[in-house]
Amino acid sequence: MKDYKTQDIRNVVLLGATKSGKTTLAEAMLFEGKVIDRRGNVEDKNTVSDNTEIEKMNQRSIYASPLYAEFMDQKINILDAPGSDDFIGGAYSGLAVCECGILVINAQQGVEVGTENILRIAQARKLPIIIAANQLDAEKSDWDNLQNSLKESLGGKFINIQFPVNAGTSFDSFVDVLTMKMYRFKDDKGTREDLEIPAELADQAELYRNELIEKAAEYDDALMEKFFSEGTLNEDEIRKGLSIGVENGDVYPVFCTSGKKDIGVKRLLEFTKSVAPAPKCKADGPASLFIYKSTVEPHLGEVSYFKVMSGTVTAGLDMEDPVSGNKERLSAIYAVAGLKKESVNSLNAGDFGCAVKLKSGKSDTTLSAIGSGLKYDKVQYPAPRYRCAIKAKVQQDEQKLGEALKKIAAQDPTVNVEYSKELRQTILSGNGEQHINVVKWLINNEYNLEVELFAPKVPYRETITKTATAQYRHKKQSGGAGQFGEVHLLVCPAEGELVTKFKIDGKDTQLNVKTQDISEMEWGGKLEFYNCVVGGAIDLGFMPAILKGIKEKMNEGPLTGSYARDIRVFVYDGKMHPVDSKEIAFIIAGRNAFKEAFRNAGPKILEPIYNVEVMTPSEYQGAVMSDLQNRRGILGDMGAVKGFAILKARVPLAELYRYSTTLSSLTSGSATFSMEFADYQPVPADVQTKLLAEYAAQDTEED
Repeated sequence: MKDYKTQDIRNVVLLGATKSGKTTLAEAMLFEGKVIDRRGNVEDKNTVSDNTEIEKMNQRSIYASPLYAEFMDQKINILDAPGSDDFIGGAYSGLAVCECGILVINAQQGVEVGTENILRIAQARKLPIIIAANQLDAEKSDWDNLQNSLKESLGGKFINIQFPVNAGTSFDSFVDVLTMKMYRFKDDKGTREDLEIPAELADQAELYRNELIEKAAEYDDALMEKFFSEGTLNEDEIRKGLSIGVENGDVYPVFCTSGKKDIGVKRLLEFTKSVAPAPKCKADGPASLFIYKSTVEPHLGEVSYFKVMSGTVTAGLDMEDPVSGNKERLSAIYAVAGLKKESVNSLNAGDFGCAVKLKSGKSDTTLSAIGSGLKYDKVQYPAPRYRCAIKAKVQQDEQKLGEALKKIAAQDPTVNVEYSKELRQTILSGNGEQHINVVKWLINNEYNLEVELFAPKVPYRETITKTATAQYRHKKQSGGAGQFGEVHLLVCPAEGELVTKFKIDGKDTQLNVKTQDISEMEWGGKLEFYNCVVGGAIDLGFMPAILKGIKEKMNEGPLTGSYARDIRVFVYDGKMHPVDSKEIAFIIAGRNAFKEAFRNAGPKILEPIYNVEVMTPSEYQGAVMSDLQNRRGILGDMGAVKGFAILKARVPLAELYRYSTTLSSLTSGSATFSMEFADYQPVPADVQTKLLAEYAAQDTEED
């Protein structure tokens, strides 16, 4: 492979909804770029992109696959990103390292929810976009419908570079209004004829051409001036104007393609070469790279895929992880097209490559020249939307399972694994149930472990709604030194201004605060602790022991064993013994007095509430709303964005297990959603009764 300078490199990520045909289009791009001499297809499980066993089994992209095409003296690096919401992490990593996106739209469907979702993400990152209207050879392809959906989604920002002559099963031609030619394709190998535009299409071509010229002139004052004076622009001038508009995110050029028949792919590559921005990387200076993906591959071990961020990376180069300080030697580096890896001597700033068996080769890692200190931000992935508990079927395999999950999460940053001390469960989180099923498949097949997945416990909280008092005496005599401690305390909700006048034992009592301790609990909420003891009934030195006992009980709430929060405690009286009073006695007395007072203070169980936002085609709006209400969801704002319904609701976490699967079923896979923690709210009375009964039964079983 020749040595490509930064200005001769283009990096594009293929984006789009499921079944838009990205992988098939990628095959045609590699074919046109002379990387392969025969195109595979998804059905035959022989594409360069979907090359893992799990992808072949599912006949869909699960990981972002790095590819490249050498085309007209440029290297075009291509990341084929998954289209499914469940595997959207690959799209995020592609968006982070590519300077341009090719948004692939199924001409049979137009702009779908998945298209709109990925478009919003790309726009938020100000990524330039070129649109490939794909599958124009399909029976149900509809150019007019596609135009309408693009107009609804993008307004006046999209511009047609081409239009099809005969969309449908006989599709073999389109008119290109940038070159003002008609291209007809003789076979399925991209062999084309460059023809004059037929007379019957001349008016339509002229209309599209004028729109194109006006759009290109908008982005450059000199071009606008020439357009006003001469009424036209030449091809190079149009390309120059479009290049500015594309880079600014102000214009979305639309191309006609059939990845399956290799129609229009060469023109798409020609335009990408000329208009897509070059990498914004420093060609000089210290070498540095960013690892955007890592995998374990048969016969190779761990493979780290990277983008050169500055300087030149060479085989044998010594680098370091600026965070850990670990040193690395790149014994060999490769250009990558799927499983094909070609050894190269060097890669310049902006280029993509890979290395094997790096100690610091995990995803989201920077390696830079020793002493340079260069470091790059990690990719910001979306919050998980699916969580489950996981355990090994054989208890002795728990340690092996932990190691396997750690390795999988290191390779896929959208997989989150944590052991919840509160729930006493290992919680596995990801983008959806299919995502988690892939993790399970990896554990079963690559680590030879059998596991169980099941609904996780809910991290409830406990609090109080009223004021209550209690007293507890701990007395222990067993020969020799004894234990004695007595605590009188009052509890009330930690809300509003501090009140110190209460009715205790039927009398109005003013408590005078001597000392206080306000603690923010690590699980949220707080504990306010006030020492109001007078007359030396309890030495000040025993107050930390009482506080410790209370915190111990808050760590395992009296109702269901969940964390307690947002409570004020006033210790107002007690007793001690000159010999037998010890720290342990007041820990026990404080814990038990708090437990009794808590139970008499209108205790409530709180549950985590999440804000859920669903984007769905309008025809499924009613079904989605009904399902959210059945999940005890409280519907909020509703609206419409670019032809899709947007539903917002507050839903208890307890009701969201497997929601992604249900939503997909309700909407034939056409909806998407996001969720984020909102707050804690009291559970309904019937739910609290049920939870208390379940906890009591569990206690009985454990006894």
